[in-house]
Amino acid sequence: MHKLGNYITGHWIEGDGEGQALYNAVNGDVIAAATTKGLDFESIIEYGRTVGNPALRKMTFHARGNMLKALALHLRNHLETFYRISYQTGATKADSWVDIEGGIGNLFANASLRRKFPDETFCIDGESHNFSKHNSFMGTHILVPKEGVAIHINAFNFPVWGMLEKIAVNLLAGMPAIVKPATITSYLTEAVVKEIIASKILPEGALQLICGNAEGLLDHVNSQDVVSFTGSASTGLLLRSNPHILQESVPFNMEADSLNCIVLGDDITPDKPEWEIFVKEIRKEMTLKAGQRCTGIRRIFVPENKMDDVWKAIAKSLAQTTIGNPLNEKVRMGSLAGDNQRKEVKAQVQKLLASSQIVYGSLDSVEVIDADAQRGAFMSPILLMNNKPFASDDVHNIEAFGPVSTIMPYKNLDEAIALSKKGKGSLCSTVVTADYTIAKQYVIEAAPYHGRILVLNNECARESTGHGSPLALLVHGGPGRAGGGEEMGGLRGVKHYLQRTALQGSPTTITAITNVYQPHAGGKDPGKHPFKKYFEELQIGDQLITEKRVITSEDIDKFANLSGDHFYAHIKTTDFTGTMFEQQVAHGYFIMSVAAGLFVDSYEKNPVLLNYGIDELRFTKPVYPGAEIHIRFTCKEKLPNDKRVVDKPEDRKRGDDIDKGIVKWYVEMLDGTDDPVVGVATILTMVAKRMTNRGTRN
Repeated sequence: MHKLGNYITGHWIEGDGEGQALYNAVNGDVIAAATTKGLDFESIIEYGRTVGNPALRKMTFHARGNMLKALALHLRNHLETFYRISYQTGATKADSWVDIEGGIGNLFANASLRRKFPDETFCIDGESHNFSKHNSFMGTHILVPKEGVAIHINAFNFPVWGMLEKIAVNLLAGMPAIVKPATITSYLTEAVVKEIIASKILPEGALQLICGNAEGLLDHVNSQDVVSFTGSASTGLLLRSNPHILQESVPFNMEADSLNCIVLGDDITPDKPEWEIFVKEIRKEMTLKAGQRCTGIRRIFVPENKMDDVWKAIAKSLAQTTIGNPLNEKVRMGSLAGDNQRKEVKAQVQKLLASSQIVYGSLDSVEVIDADAQRGAFMSPILLMNNKPFASDDVHNIEAFGPVSTIMPYKNLDEAIALSKKGKGSLCSTVVTADYTIAKQYVIEAAPYHGRILVLNNECARESTGHGSPLALLVHGGPGRAGGGEEMGGLRGVKHYLQRTALQGSPTTITAITNVYQPHAGGKDPGKHPFKKYFEELQIGDQLITEKRVITSEDIDKFANLSGDHFYAHIKTTDFTGTMFEQQVAHGYFIMSVAAGLFVDSYEKNPVLLNYGIDELRFTKPVYPGAEIHIRFTCKEKLPNDKRVVDKPEDRKRGDDIDKGIVKWYVEMLDGTDDPVVGVATILTMVAKRMTNRGTRN
């Protein structure tokens, strides 16, 4: 029997012994075996720490992000192979799309986050703080990659997405990963890892794979490691309680299966579009991946006077779902991942039947297309009804991890909210309503018990990603039963793998350490006007002190006429008694425009291609006629700007072929008094890189 490989310590290695047999979920045939017997887990972790970690830590955020982008592009070239293997897990084409291309999409999404980080191996976190009267002592926070490994223990339902959505984040942060997929579908994970390793895009040691039992793996973790787990709450609790996790204070992120719910607002009637949206969302969540989703809808809450109409509408919709061989184009729902999963789901339904009744589906039979219902792990969708949801705890505690959901009544919105909370913490919830008042009350009051809430109505339904779809830029996780952890979430997810350290010192020292100019730090003589320097030539701290310009009342009048801004404070005939001003005051935007006139070198073409925007513009005190304004203009930060990749010449935009970067400039508007700052801003310019001898830019 073919045995899956474990990619560890730089090699593909088969474990000892026969291992655990892995089956085709559609026809019951044996696919392969998985075993980790004989593997040295301590050496595997140490290899990640000593080989993979240093290699990633040396890379900048931008280099890591481009690495993820290259990996995503590479994996897209092998979709046919991945889909062919994915069918054996019981997944339809739609199921596989979510798993495979959804996972690759996570790589792309996290790759784009590189633009939010500096081109450094670390970053500043949040704002800086001045702690001294004379501006010589300050503090800030920095984030640096931890020196350990990220250990990912994943569930069986998404063998590709589960891995890629996690490693995308830790790789961007600069930490290597050890992936331990659920054994029963690990053959698909192995196929993807084979392509990742073959591509040689990741540095050696950045990714290791364990297919099979990983008992004892967590006995070798330390405080620099991070563990993430997806699966059942009971298994998660067992892992989280590992003495090494507790003694070493190892970060442990848990995303557990939960009793997620959907609520139909009392405002929705059968004649409204939201009625059909509600029914379709339930059918999709019950049948996609055969209901094997941690975000699946397990509890359905509807107004008690609509119960009969709603369950019949759901049943009618479910009856249209064709079940069978995922390779048959007529099939819309495949099998569960294996016979053991089917047995487990049926056992859980039997427990639920103590307080509920089946109103659609059967535990004993299912009609399938192009398949054997017994050899394959097929199961009918099951819609249960529980008319007394406050009297029964089972329906809020027992999860049948398959195409199973329970419909329950509520009397008013307060009851619906209370019922949603009885799940004791959920990954997500959906409320279907066209009433903004209902939406707001539900969101605010249910939010403490949910990691994500979708407000679904006719306004967003066409483009909504749906109840069960986590997004790379939003957190995925939930409180209480759902594990209390968070995955993804854009920058939030990356920071999970970084150590936050407070940094104190003088502004000039912290500028030198962080390579980001800090207010009150010493400036550098640029030697020539900064706008005449190419991107590579500019240094953080290059500083220009401009000449002065006197602000006159005539200037203010002209700017008012030109801009159309005739706010009373800008009119010299205004009676200023009882106002915040002593006399006519200059427009803040006029002072910003004056600043540009003072610091911009405009007499000839230069490497500055364009003004990219203004951040953090603040006007700190009024400027009156007679004030002498000058500008302190400092190079604050430099960020790469990747060339835009276009497939067709007609899609190319002017400037696409120019190598360039983004430069942030710290602008201080000063009036020469004892308290000189009248305004501050960060402006952004796009600056060209120097041409090479071959006529192209570096």
